[in-house]
Amino acid sequence: SFSQQQLNAYMQFTEAREMLNEYEKQLEEAKQELESKYGIKVLPVQADVCAGGDNEATVQNVVNQAVDTFGGIQVLVNNAQASASGVPLAEHTTEQFDLALYSGLYATFYYMKACYPYLAKSKGSVINFASGAGLFGNFGQGIRGLSRVAATEWGKDGINVNVICPLAWTAKLEQFQQAYPDAFKANVKMPPMGHYANPETEIGRVCVQLAMPDFKFMSGETLTLEGGMGQRP
Repeated sequence: SFSQQQLNAYMQFTEAREMLNEYEKQLEEAKQELESKYGIKVLPVQADVCAGGDNEATVQNVVNQAVDTFGGIQVLVNNAQASASGVPLAEHTTEQFDLALYSGLYATFYYMKACYPYLAKSKGSVINFASGAGLFGNFGQGIRGLSRVAATEWGKDGINVNVICPLAWTAKLEQFQQAYPDAFKANVKMPPMGHYANPETEIGRVCVQLAMPDFKFMSGETLTLEGGMGQRP
């Protein structure tokens, strides 16, 4: 027989496994689409940086597979973060805070650290995403500070490090709007340009340019791709 606690844990495990299977399916579909459209090789690797996990080993596995497959690393883009968006700070649990901190700041740190030897060899580029919509509070500031330190320390190795703060319309942002309409209205404003960015054409293409030789001398900077909202003195 099972206790209610054991049953709840089993149900949570089952749901997590189903979600993981769905994510892996989406990755495989994206891989096939990209390879067929552009004639390139794509390597999807499942990895989860989280509280209590062997995160350095997880990240090192991703980096090792990338190097084994492609022969090296020229560009690192850290653009994933989960959070309990819409939950006020005073109501955050430690688990919810850890979710944002580990998936954002810690993941960025681990990937930068693991990729550094290969980026130094290729004189590569790092592009870190931070919050441009105010959805994650100050977590983005940690990523920005980390990026500026790396830009200073790694410049001698020919590595440039920059930050992008985007405001793009994505499936996750739409889910946030539906789940927390009041928080969405308070935090996510319509840019002066009258639309949210297209992730591929208005964010992705900027990443490509940042990784090109023409932008090599720019480092330690924060680009706000927010359609006119990210203006600073």
